[in-house]
Amino acid sequence: MSSLTISGMTATSCIGRGLTQTLSALRAQRCGLVRCAFRDLVLDTWIGEVDVVDDEAIDADLREFNCRNNRLAQLALAEDGFVDAVDAAIERWGRRRVGIFLGTSTAGMLRTEWAFRHRDAVSGQLPADFVYAATHSPYSLTEFVRRKLRLEGPALAVSSACSSSAKVFASAQRMVDSGLIDAAVVGGVDSLCATTLYGFKSLGLLAEECCRPFSDDRAGISIGEAAAYLLLERISDPLDDDSVLLLGVGESSDAYHMSSPHPEGLGARLAMERALHAAGLNPRDIDYINLHGTGTIANDSAEANAIAHVFGTATPCSSTKGATGHTLGAAGALEAAICVLAIKNALMPSGPSAGRRDDTMAIDYLSQNQHGKVSTVLSNAFGFGGSNCSLIFGRLT
Repeated sequence: MSSLTISGMTATSCIGRGLTQTLSALRAQRCGLVRCAFRDLVLDTWIGEVDVVDDEAIDADLREFNCRNNRLAQLALAEDGFVDAVDAAIERWGRRRVGIFLGTSTAGMLRTEWAFRHRDAVSGQLPADFVYAATHSPYSLTEFVRRKLRLEGPALAVSSACSSSAKVFASAQRMVDSGLIDAAVVGGVDSLCATTLYGFKSLGLLAEECCRPFSDDRAGISIGEAAAYLLLERISDPLDDDSVLLLGVGESSDAYHMSSPHPEGLGARLAMERALHAAGLNPRDIDYINLHGTGTIANDSAEANAIAHVFGTATPCSSTKGATGHTLGAAGALEAAICVLAIKNALMPSGPSAGRRDDTMAIDYLSQNQHGKVSTVLSNAFGFGGSNCSLIFGRLT
């Protein structure tokens, strides 16, 4: 596969709107999670809520797209000059040569929950202003952002649970390598809703305190919401020294269980090995690994087994979900942006300090931030059903 340059990006989550706030939170090891007080939900857990989403107004010409997920998508687009970067790519390549590939797990499901609560008492008819295709459908996110950015290239949505917005990088890469496009907006948006929170509660996976990935007292996940976008482009001009590239993508599907990972991390291992192969790198070339690291006993253990098998015990790694919560379909893109920040700022972020590390797992898990040159980073995103994706970012040497 050819490398693609990252010519723009932005991220919004509970730790900040835009890259400046996000980086500041990572440097301070600040947790953005708060005790759940979302709408009228009654749950003893902590969540990563972006607290200004409800204040965002959808443009009148796109009002059928009005839902929390698309409001969060729009909110994030306004940060970091991302729209200007996309406009510059359009100028270089043309609107039809810029694709858009976005991941989500629930899209506008909160709007659907509202609609079912407001059915006609006699007929059961859903409210007239509920538009399924523009809110609940996973593609509603892609179409909404596509219209906002005025793109005319190939467009699709990926909904593969928690690997959704990592797998969009693979979709974009294949489109570029096939010659169909020259640039792509990739990313993911997922927002809080009752279905997600009560669903994970029913699985026994929600932590009652802030999630503590790879701690010996970890007890589950904390759900968050986020929107993140990256602009990938074919390399056409000499790169400057600050350029960061998408170097490799690896995917696998082990289908071990509907919701539990393979205990030895088989699918995770295959995804990481394929990403390394695609990038033409060896395990020793990776400076830092951003783990999927959800904070459940099964996930952390399986991922640690896979890391130890591929990389041994010396590669620094951590999960930033203790800061942001698990943002589900947005996690791959959010953590991709964090990885690029790590490279650009010579930072290996450990996430918030938590309990004592689980020393039964033979990996070099960071309990504090580390500073120093970071040239190549691997990021993992693993979804239900064994839908796995690993991404490698770095600089050309």
